[in-house]
Amino acid sequence: MNILIANTGFIPVTKYGGTERVIWYLGKELVKMGHKVTYLVKNGSYCDFATVLFFNPALNINAQIPDHIDVVHFNFPPTQEILKPFIVTLHGNINDERLLDINTVFVSKNHAERFGSTCYVHNGMDWDDYDKPALNNKRDYFHFLGNASWRVKNVRGAISIIKNTKAEKLKVLGGSRLNFNMGFRFTVSPRIQFYGMVGGEKKTTLLNGSKGLLFPVRWHEPFGLAITESMYFGCPVFGTPYGSLPEIVNHEVGFLSVKSNELKLAIENKNNFSAKICNEYALENFNSKKMALYYLEKYLVVLNKGTLNQINPKLIKIQEEKFLPFY
Repeated sequence: MNILIANTGFIPVTKYGGTERVIWYLGKELVKMGHKVTYLVKNGSYCDFATVLFFNPALNINAQIPDHIDVVHFNFPPTQEILKPFIVTLHGNINDERLLDINTVFVSKNHAERFGSTCYVHNGMDWDDYDKPALNNKRDYFHFLGNASWRVKNVRGAISIIKNTKAEKLKVLGGSRLNFNMGFRFTVSPRIQFYGMVGGEKKTTLLNGSKGLLFPVRWHEPFGLAITESMYFGCPVFGTPYGSLPEIVNHEVGFLSVKSNELKLAIENKNNFSAKICNEYALENFNSKKMALYYLEKYLVVLNKGTLNQINPKLIKIQEEKFLPFY
């Protein structure tokens, strides 16, 4: 099968780049399976296992799809009628009632259900591309992983939980101590350290020293690569039960609550969780091979002139509150 994977960002990524990381591992896995992959991505991208074409938003998208392509996998919503069979993965949230394409794929069961759909594929990582986790490491702190300037990620809540413990520490991966975007937040506690956006060996070292991920999000998280990456490195997840978290984080690999005092008690009893079980759970359930196989099923449906949803997905309920509850 000749597959075109289209996105508006750069590949490869060196730090976070959630969607770009997912499509990289998807393409790599499809090539391993014998398929031919072409990327249509931002100018300056490169790839050693697939052809790369540069996306020009000023041109008609159909003119940028090579004739030999069998199916197109969009990772952004196309605004023109597409002449080839295609699917569209929605990676994030929208909060309006626009009609989505009938061949839209969501990234978790909850994500799909909020749009009246049952069509989803969990994101999967190529764990062979990651450094081996040091599951027997001495672990001295917890970590927050995500864009801390994005208020729905609730780094404030994570900091508050840690400060209410007797001596626990938090390393914030993805934020700074001084942040004007959050109404002038300046964190002075010596138990909180900030590392900005990190990747590669530095990120691995930090995760290998962590007791667990604090993830008290205040929105319906569509998926959350921070969750599966952290579990791969042996870190249980302590978060809120919003969006995809209840389907990804079971009682063996984490604890979920909207109450900060309950999350505080859970992290103080971190030894109830096994780093080995967390790692094995991520390896088995959120790998790129499983993701690629599920996407191949979707490609075959549209190639055979079927649709992935019976009707065009649409958000069932607009979220009126800016932030979901966290006490």
